[in-house]
Amino acid sequence: MVLNRQSQGVEHQSFFDIVNLLQEGDVLVMNDSRVIPARLLGRKMESPGQVELLLLEETQAGRWWSMVRPGKRVRPGMRLQFGDPATGLLVCEVLDKNPEGHILVQWDQPECFWERLLRIGQIPLPPYIERGGSGASDHDAARYQTIYNRQAGSVAAPTAGLHFTERVLQALEAKGVRLRYVTLHVGAGTFLPVKAEAVSDHTMHEERYELGIETAQALNEAKASGRRVIAVGTTSMRVLETVAARAEGLIQPGSGRTRIFIHPPHVFRVVDALLTNFHLPKSTLLMLVSAFADPGGLRGRDFVMAAYAEAIREKYRFFSYGDAMFLH
Repeated sequence: MVLNRQSQGVEHQSFFDIVNLLQEGDVLVMNDSRVIPARLLGRKMESPGQVELLLLEETQAGRWWSMVRPGKRVRPGMRLQFGDPATGLLVCEVLDKNPEGHILVQWDQPECFWERLLRIGQIPLPPYIERGGSGASDHDAARYQTIYNRQAGSVAAPTAGLHFTERVLQALEAKGVRLRYVTLHVGAGTFLPVKAEAVSDHTMHEERYELGIETAQALNEAKASGRRVIAVGTTSMRVLETVAARAEGLIQPGSGRTRIFIHPPHVFRVVDALLTNFHLPKSTLLMLVSAFADPGGLRGRDFVMAAYAEAIREKYRFFSYGDAMFLH
């Protein structure tokens, strides 16, 4: 679905038509984060009971904040085991527990952690994709990654990028579109709905990002020459608007953490067009898209909701494995 923000027109095209929608000199910015097999099924070692762990973020070698189920019976000092002798064991000790119920674990033999995780762990799918007790399928393990993933660290895919094939990227490069990358490691908080009655009271989740020298240079050149910057997905958008907000003059390469919460009204500093999927109700992602539909104004939500209603009538697919929307 193609949305023209100025005319508020809506068109229906196939994804390969993105090649016609982009122009020579445009900078297409993609999130190259790779989804890790962050879901682990195991047991408590000192007492009966199965546990499920979802790795969230590594704070130092072998030490991870994680979500755990069932959480009430897991306490600091406990040891947890995953895998089996045939596949290689992963054993950890629970060091801490925060008010949100997340636990800090330290893995035994951290030098072996990644090699064993790749064998034992499962790709963590969004909660609305049901695969039963067996978890993600082999198809999911391949499909729930962008073809340009490079940097391991996400627990959810930057799903707008799932639409791209090598053929599409080659066609864009042949047209003169500049392909550039940022990294934002997507956390589990991306699925959390906004529950606060006032948007300003919502606590945004924090995520790690990185923007390299080549991307910074391409962004500055594009803005100086009047060329467009197109964000692939809300994750790329969050990186670009974060670094633009922190820049004094030219955008600089760098890394850090961001809690940027983009909602109406928001003035966008660098992004001129957005490729995104169709998002969950009450999500921060839907608020970001609504803000971009009417930069600096409050009418974007009505425009987006009307487009979503048309998408339902036209039987578009929503959410992670769904169809795409291009706003320009």
